[in-house]
Amino acid sequence: MSDADAGLASPEVLARARKIKLFLMDVDGTLTDGGVCLISTTAADGSGDPVVSEMKVFSAHDGQGLSLAHTMGIQTGFITGRSSPAVAQRAKELRVTFVYLGQKTKTEAFEECRRRAGVSEEEVAYLGDDLPDIPLARRAGLGVCVADGAPELAAVCQFTTRRRGGHGAAREVVELILKAQGRWEEAVPRALA
Repeated sequence: MSDADAGLASPEVLARARKIKLFLMDVDGTLTDGGVCLISTTAADGSGDPVVSEMKVFSAHDGQGLSLAHTMGIQTGFITGRSSPAVAQRAKELRVTFVYLGQKTKTEAFEECRRRAGVSEEEVAYLGDDLPDIPLARRAGLGVCVADGAPELAAVCQFTTRRRGGHGAAREVVELILKAQGRWEEAVPRALA
């Protein structure tokens, strides 16, 4: 997102983004493209039950954005319906503050993150892609839908990214927040490899 792109956000979105101290997001369909890759293996002799592993592909651009959010003091969190060691590992790599896996409904995790972070609802941005994200987008001060998200979610969000889930949407939100807060120029030289 260039400064010109940040200028495409409405004054209302920019005002909301200025207040953000906590950035929460779904994982599948936001930090990934929504595909779920299950890999099945069996013992060499064919005996026993198959072992199923899950593979996820994350965008390095999103990773850089979330790392920069951390560097700039914006807390981050994942709230997802699936339980995945790959998500837990990615969260650890990016120093994500709050990680809630296997959440059938996400509202309780959202409230716990908010309380633990010590922020009000208006200080929370939430990024989602599908119907289970609607209650959180409604509660957040800045509700964001990825470009390829469900129309029902987009309808309740204040902002829709130009990038698709798994292709830089989270990075776009971090840039929007930091630019609205007038901290982007300070953040750029602090980016870590």
